[in-house]
Amino acid sequence: MSYLQSNIPYFKCWVRKEYTHNHEKYHGEFIHAMAIAVTTIPDRCLSFQVMFTGCESDDTDESNVHGGAMWARMPITALVGDTVLDEWPEPMLTHLAQPWDCSSRNHQVHVYDRTNSSPWLCKINGEFYTGKYMFTVDYTDSHISDDAAQHKQSHVIELTDAGEWTGNIVALPNNRVRVTNPALWETGEGAPDFKPSQWVLSAECDASYMDPSITFNNLYAEDIDDEEGREEE
Repeated sequence: MSYLQSNIPYFKCWVRKEYTHNHEKYHGEFIHAMAIAVTTIPDRCLSFQVMFTGCESDDTDESNVHGGAMWARMPITALVGDTVLDEWPEPMLTHLAQPWDCSSRNHQVHVYDRTNSSPWLCKINGEFYTGKYMFTVDYTDSHISDDAAQHKQSHVIELTDAGEWTGNIVALPNNRVRVTNPALWETGEGAPDFKPSQWVLSAECDASYMDPSITFNNLYAEDIDDEEGREEE
């Protein structure tokens, strides 16, 4: 379990340059980078440790001034996938790119192998788009992240067919995505009849735990009873 920051399956990306200058200038310009770690801070969107490569100056007369420079806590809305695009994607509002903020500093990064080979369907602002799954951030050890009805994961996805947003990186919870894999299952249509569970299940809350004959009725209990019976004989 990580606190605050974790290594991730690193990915090449482009960073909206205005994020490197307090949004005062460079709007519409991009710097090439690698995202190498993720940071989770409650009530904020995911942010990333990025290392700039400087390759945007290749084949130009410009000097490579960015290669090897680092930036911590670059917001997810600053990132664009390193994919060949006809046009740069339009910026996304934070609540569209990541509908739910990080719920804890304690988190874990996972890659769900069974779900990463086929496109994901992503519901954003009432419309469905396709995306490429990258990894998942799951949270724990806070009143929100461990609440059965409030827990949310952040599935980090690059949008691959999303109109003016194609190429943006987003982080969506389970109820905003649908995984496809026609070789293994048929993708459903319409809204699943789901309702968040209010139940927290725990074995040791049961009243039977006050009865030692039940609590300790384990693999060795029968042998102990047999030995006691033979001693009485």
